[in-house]
Amino acid sequence: MTQQTKKIPRLPEQVEGVRCFGFNIAVLDNGFVYSGDCFIEDKFLLITNCKNIRQWGTTKGLGELVNGILPKTVLDEVGQVSVPIGRLVHLIKCNKIW
Repeated sequence: MTQQTKKIPRLPEQVEGVRCFGFNIAVLDNGFVYSGDCFIEDKFLLITNCKNIRQWGTTKGLGELVNGILPKTVLDEVGQVSVPIGRLVHLIKCNKIW
């Protein structure tokens, strides 16, 4: 899927052939951790409005970030990431977009 062929929504809504999960923290099997709008199409996780969470800045784990970043959190803008779904360890649903 490309952004030229299908409009990708910011929030979860029904798009044919795409499962939309909204804003999440995505933990991948190689240690990368991203935040953004998560979609699954075919066998790929697509993360739009994506940021790499380089430093969590937490004392009690990633769950502390569900309501927003903390003062010591370090994010790097990525834009869009597409990874094979088998690389996804888990998604953490966030309560707000950051």
